[in-house]
Amino acid sequence: MGKGQLSLGVKVLLIAGMVLSFGMIGCEGEEEAFTVEETEVEVEVDSWEDMDPGEVSRFDGETAKQPDVSWEPYRVDRDVRGVYFTEYTLSRGEEYFQSLIEKTNNSIINAWVINIKNDNANVVYNSEVPLVQEVGADMSIIRDMDHVMNELRENDIYPIGRIVAFKDRIAATAREDLAIKDVNGNVWRDNKGDAWLNPYKKESWDYLVDIAKEAAMHGYKDIQFDYVRFPTDGRTSEIDYEGKDEEMSQSEAIAAFLEYAREELKPYGVFVTADIFGWALVETGGASVGHHLETIVPATDVILPMVYPSHYGPGIFGFSKPDLHPYEMVYQSMERAQERIADMNYDGQVARLRPWLQDFTATYLGAGNWMTYGPEEVLLQIEASYDAGVEEWVLWNSGNNYTWEALEAVDVEDFTEEDEGN
Repeated sequence: MGKGQLSLGVKVLLIAGMVLSFGMIGCEGEEEAFTVEETEVEVEVDSWEDMDPGEVSRFDGETAKQPDVSWEPYRVDRDVRGVYFTEYTLSRGEEYFQSLIEKTNNSIINAWVINIKNDNANVVYNSEVPLVQEVGADMSIIRDMDHVMNELRENDIYPIGRIVAFKDRIAATAREDLAIKDVNGNVWRDNKGDAWLNPYKKESWDYLVDIAKEAAMHGYKDIQFDYVRFPTDGRTSEIDYEGKDEEMSQSEAIAAFLEYAREELKPYGVFVTADIFGWALVETGGASVGHHLETIVPATDVILPMVYPSHYGPGIFGFSKPDLHPYEMVYQSMERAQERIADMNYDGQVARLRPWLQDFTATYLGAGNWMTYGPEEVLLQIEASYDAGVEEWVLWNSGNNYTWEALEAVDVEDFTEEDEGN
């Protein structure tokens, strides 16, 4: 399905006198009832371009206006082919911003992953979430988010909001009661000096979900939680998880958070997705960080395993130097993940796969262990994903310098059509 061809065929009539009501959990953990006033709203949607979140989700400068109807029926389901952009990339001026849109329109890409809460724990626009303001986490880098969203909608580019979840040097420092502590009761920090929110504390969940709700009100259709896990680097043996349920594993805690987020965000018409380590597809462990595959997949709509060949250790799938085998690493990872999910024999909904692919060169691996990742290596990973039956993927380059020459030279049919004569 090409750009601009997305059809939802949805028509909703909210009859006067009908009342919608659902719970809103505030940052202080107190539940407030939200009830839609009696109103009559008729909405016809043929494509995402037809929806104008400005009419129902505009911020008035003081508070966010709640939607008049539940937007759950308008969740836009598409096979994502995305790239990641930082807030700084999108703030380099209008001419550069429009050049990115033009490159996207001329390529196989149909989605952007954009930071909402970044790796430094800042919300990248002027946020109205009370706890964001209280801890000083808002940083108005993207000064006009509505302009960004309008441009994406007009060009049928699917917007994904990335929220760095439990790694949070700002909120976990300002609100020590929400932080992971050490055995002496001090805020624990990893090797890079970052503090972390405690995944066992519901108020930590509420903070992240409130940010996600605000992003959804701006028009994001997919909320992607990164660092949705427990810390791995540093003196983790010194951690004392206050409030931990001894009968709940780390993976069960992460799954519980994702289920909670999905339920809270249902009325906002968004998908809830989660980044996980690539090795979680291969190893049956992962419980210590919260990435046990079989526990996570029923709890969210999409999982995004980071199957970067450079991130696998020697010996994986029989390859001593994984970075030299981009096709094999991605193909084997997707095959293994699908086998494990199928073996669950789970009757309910399980998450779709949408792998993160490598569009960077891992020189840090040392001589002989890496190679330059250019157009061929990127396309080999994309091909591997399709060959394994996974038709969604997102490219990662921390500097946002993508191999556009490769992405502009191919279309989906190049990977999905059978060879002539077969």
